Amino acid sequence: MGKLPHILFFLILLSYSFVKGQKDSITTIHTFVALCDNENQGIYPVSKDLGNGQSPRLNLYWGALYGVKTHFRKSSSDWTYIKSEKVDSIVLERVFFKHKVKNVYLIADAYDGRYIKKCTDDFLKSSWGMKKDSIDCNGIKLGAYGNSKLIAYAGHDGLMEFKMDTDYKAVDSQQRDMIILACVSKTYFKPYLQSENINKLVWSTGLMAPEAYILHDAFGVYVKGQSSEKVREVAAGAYAKYQKCSLTAAKRLLISE
Repeated sequence: MGKLPHILFFLILLSYSFVKGQKDSITTIHTFVALCDNENQGIYPVSKDLGNGQSPRLNLYWGALYGVKTHFRKSSSDWTYIKSEKVDSIVLERVFFKHKVKNVYLIADAYDGRYIKKCTDDFLKSSWGMKKDSIDCNGIKLGAYGNSKLIAYAGHDGLMEFKMDTDYKAVDSQQRDMIILACVSKTYFKPYLQSENINKLVWSTGLMAPEAYILHDAFGVYVKGQSSEKVREVAAGAYAKYQKCSLTAAKRLLISE
């Protein structure tokens, strides 16, 4: 009988450690989307609905067929949609997804297209660890911004029109992985991402369509722990498939560091 309390204590401790281990093993991908905006971005104009940067519902990079929210919600067998919410007047919608096999969550934020500079700044600060947060998702605390393992950007390359006035610098030694789907992103983002702790998995050398199937397929191999080069190869393969271009051309366009 004297051993029973010790056994119970051991079982409770073991259970606590198992639950804590599950929580600690959660990985988060945070994706920043600057909504396509005919009026406020230097883009070739698209249709009114696709280019309405103040409405996520049908936006080219969010609610359209290959937008982040629609593609992951309606065309993916790998991710489960959890919920969406409005954050504020800048982040018009935030969506949460959970990978069906891995303990990985995806947070995606749709920024009002007028605030593409704010979206870019949040992305860059997150890459450096200057902006960090945790976000509640149905009672589960998820690492967000710089507390995410992988940070992605999708949308117009606003750095073609403006420069950032922030002095970006590391505030910790954590390594973060990064994907940038925007036109000529390597050229324009590179000056702001000069750090060995920022692992550039995929960015571009030329004009491109920053559509969600690239993220979807890249995330798929990323969560399985495959190599950086494999992530880049799969991203290029997705681009070649949907854009109906050669794989060679897609690999020239989408490169790693």
